[in-house]
Amino acid sequence: MKNCLFILLFLIFLLPVSADNLLNETLSGLDDVIAHKQEYVQQKEIRIASIKRMLTSDLSPIQEYQFNKNLYKEYLKFKSDSAIYYVKKNLEIAKELGQKELIDATLLQLPMLYSSSGLFRESEAILKSMSSQNLSPELRPCYYEAYKEFFEHYASESNWKLYSKQITLYRDSLLSVLDPFSIKYQINLAERKIYARELDEAEKNLQNLLHSIDANNDPNFAMVTYLLGNVYRRKGNREEEKRYFTLSSIMDIKNAIKDNASIQSLASIFYEEGDINRAYKYSQSAIEDAVFCNVQFRTIQMSEFYSIINMAYLDKEAKRKSQLQIYLTLISILSVFLILAVIYVYKQMKKVSRIREELSETNNKLVALNKDMSLTNDQLQDKNAQLSESNHIKEEYIAHFFDLCSTYITKLEDYRKALHKKAVGKQLDELFKMLRSTTVIENELEELYRTFDNIFLNLYPTFVEEFNALLIKEEQIVLKPGELLNTELRIFALIRLGITDSVKIAAFLRYSLSTIYNYRTKGRNKAVVSRDEFEKMVMKIGAIPLKPH
Repeated sequence: MKNCLFILLFLIFLLPVSADNLLNETLSGLDDVIAHKQEYVQQKEIRIASIKRMLTSDLSPIQEYQFNKNLYKEYLKFKSDSAIYYVKKNLEIAKELGQKELIDATLLQLPMLYSSSGLFRESEAILKSMSSQNLSPELRPCYYEAYKEFFEHYASESNWKLYSKQITLYRDSLLSVLDPFSIKYQINLAERKIYARELDEAEKNLQNLLHSIDANNDPNFAMVTYLLGNVYRRKGNREEEKRYFTLSSIMDIKNAIKDNASIQSLASIFYEEGDINRAYKYSQSAIEDAVFCNVQFRTIQMSEFYSIINMAYLDKEAKRKSQLQIYLTLISILSVFLILAVIYVYKQMKKVSRIREELSETNNKLVALNKDMSLTNDQLQDKNAQLSESNHIKEEYIAHFFDLCSTYITKLEDYRKALHKKAVGKQLDELFKMLRSTTVIENELEELYRTFDNIFLNLYPTFVEEFNALLIKEEQIVLKPGELLNTELRIFALIRLGITDSVKIAAFLRYSLSTIYNYRTKGRNKAVVSRDEFEKMVMKIGAIPLKPH
């Protein structure tokens, strides 16, 4: 199942499917992970149990501290009460060790846990008891982040506008002490741009960040996609908003993250759109997670909303049951008439059964014969078209071949006379210079390619336009002024003429075999059609009708 989810995320980012299909596939993936949500919780609990088994009485204080810290990380956004428990145990150990840095680091883990659990006074008391000036540079980001999250949690239960300035202030402070190349810095910078309405810049940064992280293992994937959902919400792009909130929800559920804002947002969106079933499913999942994790501010946010959705869902179910009863009554009545009709029809069918069988057998034979004739006719048409095209190409090239042969014989005779003249005149230096020079060959090759281009485009005048139509818009070929075909077009022109052997193409164009292979691979990679069908589509360019001779 996990592999299927990875494949889903891969397809979401790489396959060129329509927006509706992409969203539907993503939502199907979310429905699947919700159905298996308990399995992800069990995997989480197995990891936690394995850590707890390593906690023994013979550990040193610092070793016990590290194990408790690992348990805190596992319980963070999974079970807040358990996370608080192990932080408090570590705080006792840190105090026993008398290490200020360890005490400060542990103490800064509590405010976020307290504020998410609704213990705002306790959270604020810890933060007010500390000063950023008395903290080491390594702990200042933790301090500013704890303050920012405290105000975010507090604002969700009171006046958001009143505390938005405080959130902005501490986010700016956090940005000032974070490594500009860190993911946390990029995420907080994107948040600032979103709230500053710099949506295009925020979208660009987040998309770049999204493609630089592992969609399967990096927990930051859920946060980045959640922020992208918020960007598209403010842009009014509902389809992309739903898609990115869905991706974020999938990753949160897979990682057993119970503090899940994305699925809460999805529930709200589908309620607004009138899709009560999805709104009910997602809000139910969100409130179950919030209660499980003891994230009080999300529980409060969802409780009233869930009640509204639940009432709408129950009302819809009641109407559906009422309609079902009506339909059952109608079906029962119709069933009686249907039974009577079946009896009558059965009697009539017995009378005409033999005739129908004979007609059916004859009809089947006629259909089969018609299919065979149709198939044969199609094959004949294809063969005739291929023969017509082949004859046309042969006529064109035979005429040009004789013309080229005559031209090259004349050129060879002129070149022989020039060499003879130099030899007779004992102009040996000039003679050797002419023999060493490749200018003649290069000029003749250039003339050969120009002649090939003219002949080919005379046969297939729309080749360049139709070839570009097979490529994605950004990769379409733009010829230079005076240029009929370039190297890439000549390769596929030869393929169009039936020369598919890369060795022959390389010999004609005087390139290495690897170069020809790379050009062909590059062409397939740029195609808007299937890679396997690309060269077959090239072979069909301008096939019918042919240009008159």
